[in-house]
Amino acid sequence: MLRIAVPNKGSLSGPAAEMLHEAGYQQRRESKELRIVDPVNEVEFFYLRPRDIAIYVASGRLDIGITGRDLLIDSGADAEEILPLGFARSTFRFAAKPGTVTTPADLAGKTVATSYEGIVAAHLAEHGIDASVVHLDGAVETAIQLGVAQVIADVVETGTSLRNAGLEVVGDPIMTSEAVVVRRTGTDGEDPKVRQFLRRLQGVLVARTYVMMDYDCRVEQLEKAVALTPGLESPTVSPLHNEGWVAVRAMVPSKEAQRIMDDLYDIGARAILTTAIHACRL
Repeated sequence: MLRIAVPNKGSLSGPAAEMLHEAGYQQRRESKELRIVDPVNEVEFFYLRPRDIAIYVASGRLDIGITGRDLLIDSGADAEEILPLGFARSTFRFAAKPGTVTTPADLAGKTVATSYEGIVAAHLAEHGIDASVVHLDGAVETAIQLGVAQVIADVVETGTSLRNAGLEVVGDPIMTSEAVVVRRTGTDGEDPKVRQFLRRLQGVLVARTYVMMDYDCRVEQLEKAVALTPGLESPTVSPLHNEGWVAVRAMVPSKEAQRIMDDLYDIGARAILTTAIHACRL
């Protein structure tokens, strides 16, 4: 069986389970379950702390896992990213009291508090900055107020927590992160079970990104319509009973669907419909 590590809690857990369910895999019913077997798909899922997943995968005990890119890099584990999953996106940045640090060079000689010591130490070393790093678990915003550090490095989404703590971001982002599928570095990428798993997840990603659009248009407007809805390879075009009219079907990006519908209507298309795509293979 394919052995897969899945986040057991936190911001990664729910979306990962939802994506796996959409991909046709059985998921646990109780949060206390640490392992389940999906015999139909020949997969065994292990529910682990997100921070530990890259380490388990790197050990070779598990074939692949779902974790955050930030956790993968911070772990220093001998594992690699093979597929970004598009959820749990975040930005990792430095922050300090206003006026105390304005450029990354100002970090020299200061102490940086973070829950991601591996990422910060590597970033500082890469840029030749001599600063101390202190590891703290959980929220690090109070580290400056309590005198533990002069700078923090943490995940920043809206920046509200930083502003409430009287802090501001410093310099460019250290990195951007999202949920990713990881495997042991150097593992043979031709494993058919792993390829099938990745195809299923890629199918979910496409299904979430596109909708199916159907509409009728006059033949003389077909080229303009097709230019608006080129599809992936090309749209499906079928003649209608009424002469001079055709029915067109194509996948379009869901974020652009309303605009495309307006443009189609303006050139004379009618009966314009969109439907959700629940699964696909490209």
